[in-house]
Amino acid sequence: MICGVGIDLVEIARVEKMFDGKGDRMLQRLFTAEEVAYAKARARPAMHLAARLAAKEAAFKALSGSDEARLIGWREVEVIPHENTAPTLLFHGRAAARAAALNVASVWVSLTHTDTTASAVVVLERLG
Repeated sequence: MICGVGIDLVEIARVEKMFDGKGDRMLQRLFTAEEVAYAKARARPAMHLAARLAAKEAAFKALSGSDEARLIGWREVEVIPHENTAPTLLFHGRAAARAAALNVASVWVSLTHTDTTASAVVVLERLG
């Protein structure tokens, strides 16, 4: 049974501008070290960072519905890439607590991008 759905779009140029202006401070505030390493290893890091921001926003929407869910931080949702399969999300802290409260058994995430925009959809599923 689906217990949460979220979708988000992020303009890649906006992420490029944020990265140019705030650099490592922005990266440390919004992303885990593993997410930064993944993006920096790609030809267009901002495109991959934008997709991760979209996934985090989509996850926030999927997890919404309580006062504590509104306090979930950027680094409490982590995009985990997998070779040859779809990425997944790992929840930490308040995000993990909210997922437990919703009895989340499976997390489905889809990332995509064009030259200008990154998008993500998150579906949370619980058993029964």
